[in-house]
Amino acid sequence: MVYHNILKMSPAKNRVFVVGVGMTKFDKPGARDGDYPDMAKEAGEKALADAGVPYSAVQQACVGYVYGDSTCGQRAIYHSLGLSGIPIINVNNNCSTGSTALFMARQLIQGGLAECVLALGFEKMERGSLSSKYMDRTNPMDRHMEVMLNRYGMVAAPAAPQMFGNAGREHMEKYGTKPEHFAKIAWKNHKHSTNNPYSQFQDEYTLDQVIKSRKVFEFLTVLQCCPTSDGAGAAVLASEAFVRRNGLQAKAVEIIAQEMVTDLASTFDENSCIKMVGYDMSCVAAKKCYEAAGLMPTDVDVIELHDCFSANELITYEALGLCPEGKAGELIDRGDNTYGGKWVINPSGGLISKGHPLGTGGFSP
Repeated sequence: MVYHNILKMSPAKNRVFVVGVGMTKFDKPGARDGDYPDMAKEAGEKALADAGVPYSAVQQACVGYVYGDSTCGQRAIYHSLGLSGIPIINVNNNCSTGSTALFMARQLIQGGLAECVLALGFEKMERGSLSSKYMDRTNPMDRHMEVMLNRYGMVAAPAAPQMFGNAGREHMEKYGTKPEHFAKIAWKNHKHSTNNPYSQFQDEYTLDQVIKSRKVFEFLTVLQCCPTSDGAGAAVLASEAFVRRNGLQAKAVEIIAQEMVTDLASTFDENSCIKMVGYDMSCVAAKKCYEAAGLMPTDVDVIELHDCFSANELITYEALGLCPEGKAGELIDRGDNTYGGKWVINPSGGLISKGHPLGTGGFSP
């Protein structure tokens, strides 16, 4: 996503602005007191206070979570923020759940259906690697897993690290990338997280410690993998008319480009783990976003991207056009992904260090 300050916007219809944000600290599962309604309350109240508007001004809410029953979104809001009868839409889109809630909230305002919408995401997770919850039906990732099986097979390790680890393995085979390049990403993200009080982990590690930490799959060590987490995040979105009517111009930040892309035929047809984990759809989303914003990668200073594993961050550098295909290792070696380089990437610590409550995925730096 790309944001633009309201004072620099050009005339257009149905612009959408972020006027308030809030989040909880991310913690390992079970470490914090309370349940998901308490996390939702904290994040939602912080966002409303940041916006300076009451919950009664919210006309709709889009609430994201992955693990929970079908009306957890309603329960999270009813007795936490208020019982106002507004539409509350439950959103479940795996790691992009939070950004999907934001995407839906933005569309409601952009389409003229609402003037003030709350996007909220939360998650209460179990410890350990993710696993399928329903064994009596088709696994939604079966086609993705088939690509990996056809190329590298499968071993006795958690599925997600295998998928992304094999994408990194393919990158090394194709372009000569080294295991140290992936370790440098995790080293950088853990270092960044020391400045984020909301981060689940705030310890700094040496590169050697990252490399020698417990192996999860192939070159991926535990310090290169995101943890499961409990936490919540929220954003208040508003129309231009709402912003001006309530005197919020000084704090309103316009979303000038936001795109959502799902899997393409190339995800499954080219026997590539890099494409299987989302490279092509990331390329398409980035291209559309740059075109809508009228900007290029060189115009950007700070980037928050999805680093569920260090391999995904490296591959995403190329998908975003930060460097040519196969050149992400050189970008890393130059230090162009941290302070003093071309971009500061994942200053929050990223998912690797900040934590990864799935329901907040995509909008809680």
